[in-house]
Amino acid sequence: MSTGTPTELRAPERRGIADIAPRLEPLIIPIGALLGGLLAFSVFLVLLGKSPVDFFGLVYKAGFGTAFSWQNTLSRVAPLLLTALCVALPARLGLVVIGGEGAVVLGGLAAAVVGTALSGAPTAIGIPLMMLAAMLIGGVWIGAVGALRIRRGVNETISSLLMAYIAIALLNHLVEGPFRDPASLNKPSTAPLDPALRVGELPGMDVHWGFVAGIIACIVAWVLIERTTWGFAARIAGGNIRAAQVQGLPVGRLIVCFTAAGGACAGLAGFFEVSAIHGSANGSLVSGYGYTGILIAFLARHNPLAIIPVAILLSGFEASSGLIQRRMDLPDATILVLEGIVFVAILVSETLYGRFRIFTPRAEEQP
Repeated sequence: MSTGTPTELRAPERRGIADIAPRLEPLIIPIGALLGGLLAFSVFLVLLGKSPVDFFGLVYKAGFGTAFSWQNTLSRVAPLLLTALCVALPARLGLVVIGGEGAVVLGGLAAAVVGTALSGAPTAIGIPLMMLAAMLIGGVWIGAVGALRIRRGVNETISSLLMAYIAIALLNHLVEGPFRDPASLNKPSTAPLDPALRVGELPGMDVHWGFVAGIIACIVAWVLIERTTWGFAARIAGGNIRAAQVQGLPVGRLIVCFTAAGGACAGLAGFFEVSAIHGSANGSLVSGYGYTGILIAFLARHNPLAIIPVAILLSGFEASSGLIQRRMDLPDATILVLEGIVFVAILVSETLYGRFRIFTPRAEEQP
C-alpha cells in the first residue's frame, strides 16, 4: 500500500503536463491565428454579400476535392517551399528577410542563360549546371543582405525588399535587351530551353520534380538547424546576438551563411519555374511566390518541417482562385486578400506567446 501523499502522487503527472504544455504553444497559437484570419475574412465576404460557406467549399473543391485538384495544388508547392526557406533560415538568427522574390527571378534568369549556352548538352550535365547557377546567384543576392547587415548595419528587411525591386528591374532589362530572343515578339523572353534541359514530371502525376526537391530541401534545412553545431550556434545567436558574440560564436559568418543558404533555396525555385514550367525566362517569373513564402514561414513558425503542410494549404488556396472568380464573381485577387488577413492575424498572434498560463505551468514547489 502506498504511503505517499496525494500531492506527491500527482507530482509526476504535473511534471508531464509542464513538459508538454510549452511544446503545444507554437502549434496552437498559429492554428488559432489561422482560424481567426479565416473568420475575419468570412466577415469581409458577408459584407460583400457573398457566402463564406460557398467560398470555402469552392476552395476545398478546387484545391483538395479530387485527384486532379490535388495535382493542381502540388504542382504549385515547389516554389512556395523553397521561398519559405529563404525566410525561415535567416529567421533562426533573428533576421527578417522578405526579399526572396528577387532571388527567384535572378535564379530563374541565370538558369535560362546557362541553359541557352548549354543547348545540346547532355541532361546529366546541363541540368545540374543550371541548378548550380540559379542557387549561386540566389545565394549571392540574399547573402549580400546578410553582409550589409554585418558590415554596415543595414536593416535586412528593408535591404532585401529593395533588392527584390532591383532584381525585377534587372530581369526586365536583360530579358528585353541583351538576352532577348528575337522570336519572342509579344512577350520578351530568353531563348527557349533545349527539351533535354527541361525538368520532367513525377511518374503518373502532373507534378514536376521540384516538389520532391522542395521536400528534400525542407528536411535538409531541419537537420541543419536541429542536428548540427551550426544550427545550434544559429539558435543561440538568434536568441541573443550579443551574448553569442561574447561566447565567441562567429555571428557574422553565421548570418552570411544562413542568408546565402536561404537565397540559394529561392534561386532553386527560380530554376524549377524556368526549367519545369515556362521553358524560358520572362516576366512570368515575377509571380509573387517570394511574398507568399513569407506568410508560409511565419505561419510555420520558421520550422522547416512545418513549412511542408502549410505550403500545401496555401497552394490549395491559390489553386482555387480561378474557380472562385468564375463561380462567385469575385476578383482574382480575392485570395491575396485572404492571405493578407491571415498574415496580419499571424503577426498579431506573436504578441500572445507567454501570456497563457496553461502553456507556462508553474514549477512544483520544493518541499
